[in-house]
Amino acid sequence: MAEKEVHLVKKVSKELGLTYKELGEKIGYSESNLRQSVYTNKISIQLETAIKLYNETIELRKKLNEAEKFKSILRTFIVN
Repeated sequence: MAEKEVHLVKKVSKELGLTYKELGEKIGYSESNLRQSVYTNKISIQLETAIKLYNETIELRKKLNEAEKFKSILRTFIVN
């Protein structure tokens, strides 16, 4: 039997530890809109894109934070 694919909204909410309301606030959608998408098992291209862009933003912020830490360590090494 093939494993049923988890709805993107449900998957991302769980991965990020966010409620539908919190996720909706971050991507500009209402909680009811997200719930409806999960309930009907349908997702609009706009909603899918918003979620993917939000995930990408999170990853880029992590990388930027790592780069800033590295820069700080490097500065400390060069000064000393």
